[in-house]
Order: sequence, then C-alpha cells, then structure tokens
Amino acid sequence: MSFLRRTTGLLVLLGTFLLTAQAVAAPVEGKDYVAVPLPQAQLAGSGKVEVTEFFWYGCPHCFALEPRLAMWLSQLPKDVQFRRVPAVLAAHWQPMAKAFYALEATGIDLHTKMFNAIHVEKLNLNDEQTFLQWVGKQGADGVKVGDAYRSFGVNSKLQAARQMNVNLGLTSVPSLVVGGKYLTSPSMAGGADQMFQVVDYLVEQARKGR
Repeated sequence: MSFLRRTTGLLVLLGTFLLTAQAVAAPVEGKDYVAVPLPQAQLAGSGKVEVTEFFWYGCPHCFALEPRLAMWLSQLPKDVQFRRVPAVLAAHWQPMAKAFYALEATGIDLHTKMFNAIHVEKLNLNDEQTFLQWVGKQGADGVKVGDAYRSFGVNSKLQAARQMNVNLGLTSVPSLVVGGKYLTSPSMAGGADQMFQVVDYLVEQARKGR
C-alpha cells in the first residue's frame, strides 16, 4: 500500500511538472505569432516598445476583448506604449475607422461607449448622421466632430491605416502587433489570456532587440 501511494505521488508530481513545462514554454513563431511581411517604424519615443491593437468597432470579438485588454493596460510597463489603429479590411469598415479618427482629432474619448452603443444598444453608427447625432447625445460637439469626419486629415489617416493593414498582412481582428515586427491574436494564441502571454513574451524580445 505504501508503494502504491509513493507511485501515485510520483505520477502526480510528474503530471504537474509536465503541465508547468507546457505553461512556461516559449511561444512558437508561425503558430502563436508571426513576423509581419513589412515591419513598421514605431511611433513610440524614448526607446519604448510599441504595442498596437488593430480592431473594428463592428467586431463582436473586439468588443469581448475590451475588459481583458483594460486589465492588461492597467499593468502596462513604463517602457511600453500602447495605441489603437482601426482595421479597414473591407469597404464597409471605413465609416467606423473615420469615426475613430474624427473623435481622436477632436480630443473626445468615446471608445468604450462606441462599442456599447453598437453591441449593446444595437445602434447603426456606421451611418454618418446616426453617428454624429449619437455624438451630440454624449455631450460632445457633433458639428466639430462632423467637420473632422469629413476632413482631409481624417481621410489621410484612413488611407494610412489601410496601407498599414496591407503591410502587416492583417487578415482578422482583434490583432496585436508588437514592436512593428510581430503579430498575434486570440485565434492564433488560443484565447485572450494566451495572447497577452505571447504579447508579454514579444515585448521582452523587443527589449532585447534594442
């Protein structure tokens, strides 16, 4: 009986060791993340590592990622800079990309409310007039946002975002790019928690690369 208990204990320890080894195994390129076709220059200054989220307001997976992303951002290291870029993988994604840049240009933060309006309240913010009326109801200046929405500056940013999507080989959202060199996503990594583990690994690799 004592031998059986010792054997069982050894098997449990071996199983725990194997699970731990799997958990700490380094992410695999080509599986958990990929090197992007055309690496992008970072906007982050002072030698910071840039992490960029590519999203679309109409994407339910992007909406579902928001709470987990907020948790990760709350522990963002000082040498890491985060930014968002709207994905433009189809023509009907353009209006919401313009909405993002119009709000950014006017210094208005309605990011979380945009997601809730679309996925909880079921509003069609892809329609320009509906979007601008909604902006006004949030206490913001709808006229000012409308001017930005139709401006040359916002259209230029839209075109730049589209080109960046192509250069990075972006095919789905949400996706995160680290250091302008590596791309990962929940679907690649096996879930949101796993993706952020991959991101943390890639940030460390970027640090070493400096």
